[in-house]
Amino acid sequence: MRFEAWMRRTPWTVVLVAAALMGLGLLGIARAEVLAESSGRHLFRQLFWLPLCLAAMFATAAWNYRILARYAYGAFLLSLALLVAVFFFPPVNGAHRWIRFAGVGLQPSEFAKVAFVVALARYLMYRDSYRRLAGLLAPLALVLVPVLLVLREPDLGTALVFLPVLFAMLFAAGARLRHLAFVAAAALALSPIVWSQMSREQKSRITALAEQTRAGERPTRDGYHLHQAKQLMALGGWTGSLVRGEAHREASAFSVPEPHTDSIAVVIGERMGLAGWGLTMALFLALAWRTLAVAQATREPFGRLVAIGVAALFATQVLINTAMLVGLLPITGLSLPLLSYGGSSLLANALALGLVVNIALRPGYEVSAEPFRFATS
Repeated sequence: MRFEAWMRRTPWTVVLVAAALMGLGLLGIARAEVLAESSGRHLFRQLFWLPLCLAAMFATAAWNYRILARYAYGAFLLSLALLVAVFFFPPVNGAHRWIRFAGVGLQPSEFAKVAFVVALARYLMYRDSYRRLAGLLAPLALVLVPVLLVLREPDLGTALVFLPVLFAMLFAAGARLRHLAFVAAAALALSPIVWSQMSREQKSRITALAEQTRAGERPTRDGYHLHQAKQLMALGGWTGSLVRGEAHREASAFSVPEPHTDSIAVVIGERMGLAGWGLTMALFLALAWRTLAVAQATREPFGRLVAIGVAALFATQVLINTAMLVGLLPITGLSLPLLSYGGSSLLANALALGLVVNIALRPGYEVSAEPFRFATS
């Protein structure tokens, strides 16, 4: 592809918004380090990963993404094998989520989300069986395996991401809305069985949403995290401590668990205020909108479905993470894409956005007498 065409077709909104969100993530991680009075190692590690992930994004965009369709199932099976492999490594904080080798940690569930999007796009690209109710069984079976493995770690937050992505891609591929509604209703009808199989800790996180405390009292147990998150977010006001001043002592009194990962949203809210957090949400909205625009402009079915899956993946994670920290969903632990600390999360998201850039550079097949004929230009 000539340089002029490359520059014209590149979705610079995706690249620039991703870079801006990564920068905001650094700001939030730095603030979390100050509030926790830590050594700053999380910030330095994130600074190390940042250029590598940006390079990975552009490297992913360099080759023809259609080649990936041939290896989609293989990549998905590899991600499942890694999800099994985590149980052969020592747990961290009681959870088997990491594969550690030579001091480097890998979180396979982050890459499994992207591999699932690619594998599902490969399955749906030419089939029409999913337009019948019975045809939804295969996609449901495809998502069930990673969900069960991730739940086993346990990681409820990440497991919740897969299902909305599945429904979004099925709907975009042409599945009938009434069939999807029937599946959702059936899942809701089975919720009492799911509740009976949940651990006491998982149940308490859900019931904590309805717990009431007297004015001035600080909740204990599972209600503590939500209370602290709300208080820290409220301290930011409209402009945040970055404009008003440090307010370090007051903010430190409302420390939250995992402020550099799962709770990065409220840390940014404290630092930049409601205005800054509104800007962050606007950037995520712009990212999703531009990714969907790439999908709409793509004639080739595999690329279109991958782009829609990536948009759904980012939107789902943002909605779940923010809803948890304001009390609309139980707190389960889920990173915020591009903002939260973590090399695995940052790299997986960079690879996903690299695929979007790749798809935009190669908009697909020509419309001609020969269906789905590759364009020669």
